Amino acid sequence: MKLGKPSQECAARVMETIPLLMRFIRADMRTHSADCLSIPQLRSLAFLKRNPGASLSEVAEHLGVTCATASTTIERLVQRNLVQRTDHPQERRRVVLNLTEEGKQLLEESQQKTRAHIADILDGLTPEQVSQIEEGLTLLKNVFEQTEVPKAP
Repeated sequence: MKLGKPSQECAARVMETIPLLMRFIRADMRTHSADCLSIPQLRSLAFLKRNPGASLSEVAEHLGVTCATASTTIERLVQRNLVQRTDHPQERRRVVLNLTEEGKQLLEESQQKTRAHIADILDGLTPEQVSQIEEGLTLLKNVFEQTEVPKAP
């Protein structure tokens, strides 16, 4: 057995499991979004919750789309009063994006319903299995937090 084999098997499991989980979360959040938000719109709201004051290019990078596409997505959210767009105080050509109270509330409601749905699914497991999942996710989060590149101010 090669020394790197267990980590390679774990990497393969991560790559097959995380997309499955993300598809479930996105689809579930979309069903709970009474306002019929698209997946890119929900992802934009979640990104802005984690990154208040983000720029349009940061949203585009997160979504994996062009700035023009991200601009259209954000414009729809602005029109629905879910995102506030303001000019950057020092850079006139840069906009600063933040969730409105309505945007925060809508996202939180959608996330809460999805958390409840996931909890319902996990209720079918033993307490030991739930604990194993929690321990594994905590470890995975800690490992990957160390790979995050700090954002430049």
